[in-house]
Amino acid sequence: MNDYSECLDIARQELKLAQAALRQDMVDYPTPIAGCDEQFNHLLDQSQRVRNALAALEAPHFVPTPKKMESGQGSQSR
Repeated sequence: MNDYSECLDIARQELKLAQAALRQDMVDYPTPIAGCDEQFNHLLDQSQRVRNALAALEAPHFVPTPKKMESGQGSQSR
């Protein structure tokens, strides 16, 4: 297991807990909800941020590497 994979798992778990708490706050929010309700809009914004963070953790990241070394570049062993 990679050194950082446990940290990423913990981050996922914490974000899912935050997502559940935000969802519950939104369910418990008193009705009716006006379009200019700042507190509810804040909950919506925070919920979107958590979804974005979870998506970023799940997205594969590709780092392109050049096929040919350019002059002056050093090489790295992996």
